[in-house]
Amino acid sequence: MCSVSPQVAADASRFSIPLYQLQELSQKAMDTKARAYCPYSKFRVGAALLTTDGQYITGVNVENASYPVGTCAERVALGKAVSEGQMTFKALAVATDISPPASPCGMCRQFIREFCPLTLPIFMHDKDGNYVVKTLLELLPMPFGPEDLKPGPSPKSESQLADSDVQVGRGKDGGAGDELVAAETII
Repeated sequence: MCSVSPQVAADASRFSIPLYQLQELSQKAMDTKARAYCPYSKFRVGAALLTTDGQYITGVNVENASYPVGTCAERVALGKAVSEGQMTFKALAVATDISPPASPCGMCRQFIREFCPLTLPIFMHDKDGNYVVKTLLELLPMPFGPEDLKPGPSPKSESQLADSDVQVGRGKDGGAGDELVAAETII
């Protein structure tokens, strides 16, 4: 029987994840990095998502000769999850071959934000299986998410506009073909 470190048990409890699920999630991230397609950088990354209904969805980084076209393991896992109808998640684990562990890149952090709560724990594993855990909010402070794009009034209120701000609108009759004209300055 394997012994479990007090820290792993504490993290499982802190994030309300059964210990066996946290252990399996971590193992899947570490195991799946073996399938990474990284012939250029040789930097293997494996990711594993734990859904709220207890499923595990993995992903690896997939490079391309046209470097910007490559995809990170976290985005591969999330894309697979969404295509399989999974939209709610309990945790994410990421594994690399370096120490200390690497965190998701900025683009992945924003991508994760699209589908996950800010409280999502992200377990970042190093080459030896040790990890650092941070919530999405800790990795992406002052986040921008789907709720920021909801229809409604402009985020700027009239009182926030400077005296020099000018609104542009149609002429008096608002008809097609009218030239755009500057409206009154909002105070």
